[in-house]
Amino acid sequence: MNRVIFWMLIAGLLLALPARAWKGESPNGKLTMEVNGGHLKLRYADKQVMDIVIDESIKMTLKVAARRISEDYMMLTGKRLHCTNEGNEYRVGGMVIRLYNDGLALRSETASPLDGTSGQQDIAYIIPEGTKRWMQQWSDGYEGFYPLSTTYRVEPVKSFSGTFKSDEGWCNRWGYPALIEASSGVYALITEANIEQGQSASCLYNDGEKYRVVADKRDEQGKPWPGHTPWRVVIVGTLAEVVQSTLVTDVCEPSKITDTGWIEPGVVSWVYWAYNHGSNDYNIICKYVDMAVAMGLPYVLIDAEWDEMKDGKTVVDAVNYAKEKGVKPMIWYNSSVDWIDGAPGPKFRLNKPEDREREFAWCEEIGVAGVKIDFFGGDSQLNMDYCIDLLESAARHHLLVNFHGATVPRGWQRTWPNLMSTEGVYGAEWYNNVGTFTNVAAAHNATLPFTRNVVGPMDYTPCAFSDSQHPHITSHAHELALTILFESGLQHLADRPESFLAQPQQVQHFFDMLPSVWDETRLISGYPADHAVIARRSGDTWYVAGINGTDDEKTVALDLSFIKGKNITRFADSGTNDSPWLITQPNTLPTSVRMQPRGGFVLIIDN
Repeated sequence: MNRVIFWMLIAGLLLALPARAWKGESPNGKLTMEVNGGHLKLRYADKQVMDIVIDESIKMTLKVAARRISEDYMMLTGKRLHCTNEGNEYRVGGMVIRLYNDGLALRSETASPLDGTSGQQDIAYIIPEGTKRWMQQWSDGYEGFYPLSTTYRVEPVKSFSGTFKSDEGWCNRWGYPALIEASSGVYALITEANIEQGQSASCLYNDGEKYRVVADKRDEQGKPWPGHTPWRVVIVGTLAEVVQSTLVTDVCEPSKITDTGWIEPGVVSWVYWAYNHGSNDYNIICKYVDMAVAMGLPYVLIDAEWDEMKDGKTVVDAVNYAKEKGVKPMIWYNSSVDWIDGAPGPKFRLNKPEDREREFAWCEEIGVAGVKIDFFGGDSQLNMDYCIDLLESAARHHLLVNFHGATVPRGWQRTWPNLMSTEGVYGAEWYNNVGTFTNVAAAHNATLPFTRNVVGPMDYTPCAFSDSQHPHITSHAHELALTILFESGLQHLADRPESFLAQPQQVQHFFDMLPSVWDETRLISGYPADHAVIARRSGDTWYVAGINGTDDEKTVALDLSFIKGKNITRFADSGTNDSPWLITQPNTLPTSVRMQPRGGFVLIIDN
């Protein structure tokens, strides 16, 4: 007995010792880390990527042997339906660290939750001055730009949630994802994944070069703390490896929905861009249903204010009209947790569990296929709990979900595959609000494939050939390319019916055949704000889309040698206003493409 007690005491003393420097690596050996005290230094192909500071409150005791992670799973939406990953997991005291071939994921396991109201943190990222970065200043709806900067001394932009700035006057609160060029040709995308009940989402607060991960506020009325933080994720590699990564869903919990046969992604006819208040007008809704029929679109969205429909009609009349035409209707709700006074309705129908169940049961009964829920209030625990409750309840009633005015995706699309899309982006609806977007849209569009859209589906609402309240100066082919370049399980088309139906027959047929999920995704060429060319495969058909983010003509080399197909259709800009389209059927795939200023192109290749 005395010998047992002796060795127990020795083991206790060893566990109490501070950790020595030790190393870990990804399965392919390309990504390595060295942990020494409170610092984790990350390298890719022997190039420095990042120094991560681990808070002293997390005891980094002796290293535990690595565990190999190997996963193979299917998605219903996203950049790749069949996903695989390999990783090595290390447990060091209160920290779990995973090195995947395409990045790092780590989380702390703490008995008590981190509380953002007191500024608690678990880790911080060091981003040295001079490092190129594309970062969005935080706002509760994540609707901002990702301008290139090489300094933390960035002037604050007033957001919907007010301005966050340091004592010296520069912005000090940042949203996910954040892209940096860590070394020449090596990039790191910082984000977060696998928010669970009882957790807040986090964002970045910076003190100079140190960007602290700080959880949003908690509430005693929220769900119990699960015993660990969400995964802090850094996707690492070339730009192509970052764009193609599925690391955000890789670290998330598997699907909680066993029967997913009713979940069908698709393209949507959408009223708001052209008619702010169109969903309270039955006749306007019918126009968008008829457009969906003419263009072969499976869905129509009845947006805000359907509870105030005019001329004696109701939303049930609109739903029935869509169903009679073979189009599946979706309807909008106000989340009623943030913008309430002066905001459109319907309101307060989803907040209480019993009301939510009744409302979603009614939706299912009358034949509604999905719900768009808008105006959330940021990253707090109560908002995260509420979103998960909404997804769970919607799944019980076979309803697809689209979150708007909400935080960016953190992997729920795997755990709750009825989550088709999330806004969290400065998208085309802003042509309907202010004139700011006109001159910056092309560069912004060419940045999103490397930032926001990497982490999950993005309801940008692309493709407008005509103008809303404020003009757009991107070309027709640029707009068409966005429907492929931007991934979303529900792809809402922004333009009015008259505009779509005035396009050449080949363009209308393009929308009839447009996939909204992809078997494979590859970045062909690009650089943030300059240009982006992405190839996506659906079955045996490849779609290649490219846009020019600059005000100058641009020629881009293309390596499409991996694509095998005989039938090629090319959509490009003619360069004239009277006849803007150049639609051809070339015999061979191009090795380069010339795009006009703010222009674009689409190639469709099949057998």
